[in-house]
Amino acid sequence: MIILSYLAVGAIALALITLSKSHRAMNAFFILHTLASLTIGVYVLLTAPFPIFETGSEYFYVDHLSLYEVLIAALLFFLASVYANGYVESLMQAQELHRNNLKIFYMVFSLLLTTVTLAFFSDNLALFWIFAELTTVFSAALVAILSAKENIDAAIKYIFIASGAMLFSFIGLIFLYTLSGEVLGSGTLNWTILAKNAALLSPKMLTASFVFLFIGFAAKSGIFPFHTWLPDAHSKAPSAVSAILSGVLLNIGMYGILRMYAIVRQTQAETMISQFLLGFGLLTITVAVLNMLLQKNLKMLIAFSSVEHMGILLLGIGIGTPLALFWTLFYILAHSLTKASLFFSAGILHRQYESNLIKDIKDVFSLQPVAGWGFVIGSFAIIGMPPFPIFSAKFFILLEAFGFSKPLVFAVLLLLVIASAAFARFLIEAFTQSSKDAGTEGTETPIIPYTVRGGMKFPILSILFMILALGVVFPEPLEKLLNIIVYELGYL
Repeated sequence: MIILSYLAVGAIALALITLSKSHRAMNAFFILHTLASLTIGVYVLLTAPFPIFETGSEYFYVDHLSLYEVLIAALLFFLASVYANGYVESLMQAQELHRNNLKIFYMVFSLLLTTVTLAFFSDNLALFWIFAELTTVFSAALVAILSAKENIDAAIKYIFIASGAMLFSFIGLIFLYTLSGEVLGSGTLNWTILAKNAALLSPKMLTASFVFLFIGFAAKSGIFPFHTWLPDAHSKAPSAVSAILSGVLLNIGMYGILRMYAIVRQTQAETMISQFLLGFGLLTITVAVLNMLLQKNLKMLIAFSSVEHMGILLLGIGIGTPLALFWTLFYILAHSLTKASLFFSAGILHRQYESNLIKDIKDVFSLQPVAGWGFVIGSFAIIGMPPFPIFSAKFFILLEAFGFSKPLVFAVLLLLVIASAAFARFLIEAFTQSSKDAGTEGTETPIIPYTVRGGMKFPILSILFMILALGVVFPEPLEKLLNIIVYELGYL
């Protein structure tokens, strides 16, 4: 009934959007879709007995991890839908989004929410693979929907790299199905069955399967060397879409890696795969941080930061201890919220200056104080400054890593300092500029403030409140939820 509820809500929202004639109506129905998804998730979390196998289906399964991811997705989609009310109107006014594409935009956005939900609730790896591929197609369509050639190029690159890498995952599926068939008598790709019988699986074949699956999931999450699509897609997409790409879509690949590692760690392949993940995590952070130092583009800086944080999440998974997993799960929430606030702020700044370049950003705090402070505070939060939640998550992940490899911790700390310097340089150069510096006194052209449309400030302020609250107080229900997830994955 849970899956049917999400499907029914998605189908009704899609039909209403299709029949709508105005932007206001389309946006309202999309907001209702996101709110309904969030409501269903909260209701299931508070009332349902876990784990939940959907009646009549062996392919869908609801546990605390999948519901946690769905709740994060629904929350960010809700905030993005509210933001889109004014943001999309400004895109049409600037002729960046053709009015004829408006209905397609909201229909695909709604389909993306439903598909993401089904991906997280899939118990079957093959089904998860299919829904993950569909999210690539739908999100690429949202990237390409703007009237610009570079957006189409970014979307094609996204599909080519992400879907091409997922073909390797398909090979991994074949390996895993064959391996499970040899052990269980009949092949299976269900997470739950594989987890129960992991100790029976051949470590060598399981390792080979994991590596092939990792290629596809890593590409989906922007892990080096499959990350090259991410900066272009995230920076070229409409900011409401960029927030979803970074805060939700990247989580799908990490979810797949986490589920597979939970199976692998029950076998003798654990040590090798752990080192494999740590190595790729460190490489990903390194490449991202070095690219961040070179950025003169606001959204490109945020996009490469997403690559950096995916590397940190990979480290958290690779360490493989219960405490590291606990804080990795918390990190996923903190990163998703913080990165969304940065992209929402960047969207307003882009509308103000019609550019994302440092040289064009001037008089930020007088022209756009909410977006300006939103970006500044979001930058402090994303680099892990206290009291923001990413600080505590990074601290405890690195504390666990210290017992694993001291050189690794020192290398990561150095890279984090460089990442902080990249944000600091950008903030100093861009946010201290004044239009009066552009020419001689009395000759400068005053910049007209962009009127921020309804709903665009609310998501930024809401997220800033949430990350500040999470940084100061760790809610007991959230702590309990994360501990249950650690237990259900077999870490305790």
